[in-house]
Amino acid sequence: MSSATAAPARARAGFVAARVSLAAYLFFVGFTVWLPANVSAKVTGLVGIVAGWVADAGIASYSSSAVALEFLANVALFVPIGFLLPLAWPRLKLWQAVLIGGVMSAVIESVQGLMPSRIPAVSDLIANTGGTLVGALVALMLLSLLPRGRRPAERRAA
Repeated sequence: MSSATAAPARARAGFVAARVSLAAYLFFVGFTVWLPANVSAKVTGLVGIVAGWVADAGIASYSSSAVALEFLANVALFVPIGFLLPLAWPRLKLWQAVLIGGVMSAVIESVQGLMPSRIPAVSDLIANTGGTLVGALVALMLLSLLPRGRRPAERRAA
């Protein structure tokens, strides 16, 4: 295989790996966010544990630290989505990746509104969309470090 044909094959393999990783991660996210609240508490109880440590240390009250930590957890939950989207689809623009993350979050919150044990929240929508933005910015910065002509979208356009 010549180097001219090896590069597109490697790029395709990278796209496939990013898309498979994204699909697997989205399965995990769906499983996590659509569990009934009593089951979800067992999976996501880390926020409560850390909020207890913060309260015990006298840094902040349990309730205020739990709110802040839950917001940060929602940001962190969507960072991998924002990171993987531009890797899976290199021609995707930043605003498109953030829009996709925001729509995903809106779907999640809408479905949670239909579940008797879950409560949708605008703060979750904001945090999830912010996490998508952070992940996409990191991915796009890393992609920009690739030498010109080695970036996936540029190879396909040539």
